Amino acid sequence: MKRILSLVLALLMALSLTATAQEPMVLKYGTDAEPIGFDPHTVPALASTRIMLQMYETLVDVDENMNVVPLLAETWEQPDDLTYIFHLRKGVKFHSGREMKAEDVKYSFERILNPDLGALGNSASYAGYIEKVEVLDEYSVKFTLKQINAPFLSALASSYLSIVDKEAVEAAGGNLLQSSGGTGPFVLGEWVPDNSVTVHRFEDYWQEGVKFERIEFYVITDPSARMSALRTGEVDLIVGDSAMLSLAEKAKNVEIYKVRSRNYTTLCLNLNKEELKDVRVRQAISLALNRQEIIDLAFNGEAEISGFAPASMGHWAVDVLEHPLYQQDVEKAKELMKEAGYENGFTLTCTVGLLDSIRNSGTVIQQQLAAIGINVDVQNKENAQYVDDWKTHNFDLMVCQNGAGTDPNRAVAFFFSTTGSANIAEYSNPRVDELCELAAGTTNVDQRREYYHEAINIILDECPNVTFASPYDYIYASTDLKGYAPTASNMVNFRFAYIEK
Repeated sequence: MKRILSLVLALLMALSLTATAQEPMVLKYGTDAEPIGFDPHTVPALASTRIMLQMYETLVDVDENMNVVPLLAETWEQPDDLTYIFHLRKGVKFHSGREMKAEDVKYSFERILNPDLGALGNSASYAGYIEKVEVLDEYSVKFTLKQINAPFLSALASSYLSIVDKEAVEAAGGNLLQSSGGTGPFVLGEWVPDNSVTVHRFEDYWQEGVKFERIEFYVITDPSARMSALRTGEVDLIVGDSAMLSLAEKAKNVEIYKVRSRNYTTLCLNLNKEELKDVRVRQAISLALNRQEIIDLAFNGEAEISGFAPASMGHWAVDVLEHPLYQQDVEKAKELMKEAGYENGFTLTCTVGLLDSIRNSGTVIQQQLAAIGINVDVQNKENAQYVDDWKTHNFDLMVCQNGAGTDPNRAVAFFFSTTGSANIAEYSNPRVDELCELAAGTTNVDQRREYYHEAINIILDECPNVTFASPYDYIYASTDLKGYAPTASNMVNFRFAYIEK
């Protein structure tokens, strides 16, 4: 009888182990905001981008050292300064099961360049210099540029220039906001508003080694609740910030990832607002800010004083620490306000989003601008409304977190050229436009740096944005998560990550 019982117990244990081994591997991600849709060409929200990066891919990628590397394009060549020929990987499939070919690349870029779409990549910073896209054969596509564009290759790594499935776009009524039309390792599953989004492993993905059967993104807007969910094992990974450090350091089961980013936090000024048209008012706002105090109070000290080309961009950056408008001088700011005719001040609204650092920055800025007579009404917006106000330029002041990208062309032209897609301040300076054109039109690194530095200094002087911090990026994860290595270029690359308990 004992022998029979032993055999039965052994069998049950074996069955239990087999069942456990067959359980799907799932990554549970605690995100900080509700996504607003999943069309890579039109949606800028970070909460959406984290998910879209699982679903869509670009012709090329950029590694942690900012080198351009192959992705959907296996190789490429440049017969002359205006021509690029890309040779696509064979056998890459869209989520529909149809093979991606050169016609799809042509369609994707024509969609991006169609002004009616309002695509984020339709600017000189990304695809704006493209004259035409031609199919040479099923797997080869030729880009002809209007003029020399030095950052063209690195710009192709932007998620705004993802390759999409024409049939999926058409089936979805012209947009991919709630659809999946990419070639990435995961395909869109269920989206429960204000709760979660699930993506499922794409079984026909062209790269082998994807371990997770699905990734579940849970919307947990409260930071303490996100950390609690991580510590108790309800999620495996969370979006974090420096305020969580002390709790994370005490938790034995939490791994801390601190990445020096190319992001920066800035106060954007709408230059259509009468008071903000005067450069002296904008300079007064810059002089009124104590940037280190904002960093201490809104970022718990875990950020660097920064311009819109952060120090992490290396030689492309300008040292802003010595810039006159970065030295807090309330009395000088008051003098400028008086010269501009606003000695008695005025009132502005400041739009902020759900991110703690953005919301808290707005509160500190409100207090600091009061010292020069500017009364600030801070308006907290839900993520979708915040993004909509950003896109429609519906604000007086707005605290934004922007990305400087992998080339100074994005840091400067995308945000500050007259036609820049992200020029929400509606700033325009002919010399800045000229410098952006000159810099994009030469491959001489020293000459490009000279052009960009001049443009950066003009913008710093004219203050369409008043930038104050480049925060460190923080990701907190379970120590069970392996194979995950976040970089400034991609914080959500889970292609080869897995859970090991």
